[in-house]
Amino acid sequence: MTHAKPPLRSLQVFEAAARCGSFTAAGGELGITQSGVSRQVSDLEATLGVALFLRNGARLSVTPAGERLARQLADAFAQTWSAVADAQRSDQIVTLSMLPSVAARWFASRLGDFLSANPDIDLRITASRHLVDFVTEGVDAAIRYSPAPPGNLEAVKLGTETVTPVCSAEYAEKHELDAPEDMYRATLLCGDIPEDWPAWLEAAGCQRSPPAGPRLGDDGAILQAAVEGQGVALGRSLLVADDIAAGRLVAPFHVSLDASHAYWFVRPKDMATTHAINAVEEWLIGQFEVQH
Repeated sequence: MTHAKPPLRSLQVFEAAARCGSFTAAGGELGITQSGVSRQVSDLEATLGVALFLRNGARLSVTPAGERLARQLADAFAQTWSAVADAQRSDQIVTLSMLPSVAARWFASRLGDFLSANPDIDLRITASRHLVDFVTEGVDAAIRYSPAPPGNLEAVKLGTETVTPVCSAEYAEKHELDAPEDMYRATLLCGDIPEDWPAWLEAAGCQRSPPAGPRLGDDGAILQAAVEGQGVALGRSLLVADDIAAGRLVAPFHVSLDASHAYWFVRPKDMATTHAINAVEEWLIGQFEVQH
């Protein structure tokens, strides 16, 4: 029995059960029944000759031997899925993750330029607010907006930005936004960036706290509301540059805040790098240099 090799499926089922802490949850993740998980775990215990779980009625706990095995299996499976992702990845396909606001208000208008400069690259954009899992989600690289580069990733700083109030020209004229103090009679659209209205008003020399305004969590939605004349938004310079150039937005005041976050091009340290990924990185660096 010491030389018996358990089936890979039973090892996968056990790892899921140990990680989830429940046969039912593991079954839901793997698409099998609770009894199927229990049977696979029992067969694995019989093959190995050790108890992997302690069962006390409905309660389930992993034994020390089970914890060691689960930890080693988790590492092994992570390496396996990474290898599978590398094998499936074409040298000319690049999946790039970025915030929805960056995708909609900055990258979309530059897509044609990218395709002209890189006609052989099959670029696929995934727009999401969560921090992607490069392995499980099949993402090659990402544009991250953060105060510092993630320590576990290869990171290249693309650029920084400033934050300043923006609104439609019609809104600025209607509400006579000629001085920072005039902002107290405007509708201040609020987001979730670190640079907020109290900080901007203080920088502009205003003493009073700002009136409460509607809060929209996504920068893209906030800026679209500003374009539609619904109020004044604190616009990040990268995201409002095209709207200001096209006249859809104006910046009534010259007072701005330096953003505490920066844009980074990041990718896993242990993932194979292709010529196409390098080309995307170089193109992004060039775009940020032009804008700044």
